Amino acid sequence: MRALLWVLPVALLGLTRIPPPLLDNGVARTPPMGWNSWNHFGCDVSAQLIKETADAMAANGLRDAGYQYVVIDDCWQVARDARGRLVADTVRFPGGMKPLADYVHARGLRFGLYTDAGRRTCQGRPGTYGSEDLDARTFAEWGVDYVKEDWCYAEGLDAPTQYAKFRDALARAGRPIVFSICEWGSAAPWEWGPATGNLWRTTTDIDDTWNSMLSLLDISGQHASAARPGAWNDPDMLEVGNGGMTDDEYRAHFSLWALMAAPLIAGNDVRTMTPATRDILTNREVIAVDQDSLGVQGTLVSERTPELQVWMKPLTDGGRAVVLLNRSALQSVVAASWWRLRISGPARVRDLWAHAELGTFTNRFSATVPAHGVVMVRVTPAHVP
Repeated sequence: MRALLWVLPVALLGLTRIPPPLLDNGVARTPPMGWNSWNHFGCDVSAQLIKETADAMAANGLRDAGYQYVVIDDCWQVARDARGRLVADTVRFPGGMKPLADYVHARGLRFGLYTDAGRRTCQGRPGTYGSEDLDARTFAEWGVDYVKEDWCYAEGLDAPTQYAKFRDALARAGRPIVFSICEWGSAAPWEWGPATGNLWRTTTDIDDTWNSMLSLLDISGQHASAARPGAWNDPDMLEVGNGGMTDDEYRAHFSLWALMAAPLIAGNDVRTMTPATRDILTNREVIAVDQDSLGVQGTLVSERTPELQVWMKPLTDGGRAVVLLNRSALQSVVAASWWRLRISGPARVRDLWAHAELGTFTNRFSATVPAHGVVMVRVTPAHVP
């Protein structure tokens, strides 16, 4: 029996999972970084807001830290014209979308828009259903670089089919456009999303609370095998700076999204950030973990209790990014063993929030982690240069 099992294909034994085919459209080779209007502004969007946001991102360090996309979510569109083309709200966007895209591009940033795969958007505006090619061409003509497509008013429709239609329409439009699938994980998009889009929502919408953030972490963390360069699980946009969590909780939120190789899409008012919020969103050592070219999504590797966890992400240089997560309301010690991190021998440890070398450790590393907080380190085996 042992000899027979040895020659069976590994996949049949369930030891590995063959990854789904990949959409290779040349964009989002690392998780997209940018800003989206919805979490903070909802429907209160305008050309003036987008211009001020682009100006702020160019001036406050966000652009230079890697945030590229300025994305207008729902409520920009109000109708279709006689030719069937989407029409922007002429009061809020008096010049239309092309001049606004040009403005964003002139700030060294990229421009994104929202639509819906269904008959209407979630806020009742015109959807893309039945107009996939026209909308894709329109977006390309306007200079759009990123499209988020939602899943409201889609009763009776098949998500893989509808999103594939828009994927193909974007490909025919002739402009490189990041395609963000937003059907909330309802039809297992981690199974078909890699062949269809560059990122796909694994969850329902995030709320600006500690429990909501942890819930989305737990859900998205189950689907790490689907992620790779050009294709990313999306546990929804960041709430950092919106006021519902403490700075410790926001540092945890940002650290865990980076460890999961999630898109880093800020959702706060970047024009009026506190210094603490800016420091969280522009932490280049944490961003480097998210943007690591190996493209592996980190996973839960150890938990002493359900509230004290160790998450780990392999990195291109042979090191490991490690998040010691304290989900409890009490300060606690969390330890990571080298065995759980799949390394051996002495290893250097660097604290990515303190920006400090902590020394060389053998077999394990432990730290006191604040309540509802993290310690995030980079562990580099001593034999790795």
